[in-house]
Amino acid sequence: MRPISYSRAGDVAGAIATVASDPTSDFLAGGTTEVDLLRQNVMLPRRLVDINDLPLTQIEDRPDGGLYIGALARMSDVAEAPTVRERFPLIREALVLGASAQLRNMASMGGNMMQRTRCAYFRDAASPCNKREPGSGCSALDGFNRGHAVLGVSDHCIATHPSDVAVPLMALDARIHTEGPRGRRVYALDDFFPEPGDTPHLEHPVEHGELVVGIEVPGMPAARTSLYLKVRDRESYEFALASVAAVVPMTDGVIGDIRLALGGVATKPWRARRAERILRGAPAGREVFERAAFEELLPARATPLNAFKVELARRIMVRALETLTGTRSPS
Repeated sequence: MRPISYSRAGDVAGAIATVASDPTSDFLAGGTTEVDLLRQNVMLPRRLVDINDLPLTQIEDRPDGGLYIGALARMSDVAEAPTVRERFPLIREALVLGASAQLRNMASMGGNMMQRTRCAYFRDAASPCNKREPGSGCSALDGFNRGHAVLGVSDHCIATHPSDVAVPLMALDARIHTEGPRGRRVYALDDFFPEPGDTPHLEHPVEHGELVVGIEVPGMPAARTSLYLKVRDRESYEFALASVAAVVPMTDGVIGDIRLALGGVATKPWRARRAERILRGAPAGREVFERAAFEELLPARATPLNAFKVELARRIMVRALETLTGTRSPS
């Protein structure tokens, strides 16, 4: 048995100081992932600092029509917030589809951003995994990798990023706010989730003792008409095989400043910039949708077991675009 000490933080500065002073310590929020990893001997902290009493649960309007979401706001509260339902339906849809009701009531938004991959080899302490033990190898490369990534992969890691809500946040250019020993920092979401490259164990740029305190979502009037589409093996709580978050403003049938992001197919929430460039300024229609989806998945690097994800991602991109533009043919 491994002894673990536990304490509750009363303020942000105290929580940061406690964790920063001890390299074997970690923050504990909802615990919906961390407790599992402790049981599986994947995470081995000797000290947990409970941050649930910290005043980080706000869901605030911003002057530009955006939102500031405290890191300890529960997923269920954010999903039901009137401003989220009205202005950012794609965020609500991703939250509802991302977890069971019980987990949504426990899990925090900041914890969701920091959650670890669901790769079975990462969670099996006996299997080589470069995320868990740098330089040990990647068991998924030649293992059972049906659910693994096809975009942003490397020879060192093909683990899929697990978050649903991070996908619409990526499409919306959200920013992560942190507090740490060096003060306050703000990260663009694209920078907060690096590709694995040859350092897959470095999943975020945050330092030890640096605490996620909030998520800023810029105002975007077009997001009132948006969606999050998710395909999974079963209708009940399950991780995405492929998903897409889409915001598609249009004027006289021409696509404006479109925002697209993919989930379930990449090592990070994947901004579909190739597709956006093709679609921006183009007349809405299936032909251009299919071309954009095809181009976005061209860099895909698949295995025999997960090659189906390439076509699946293309198809759900087209479906989302047709749904939002009203060009989908009845079937």
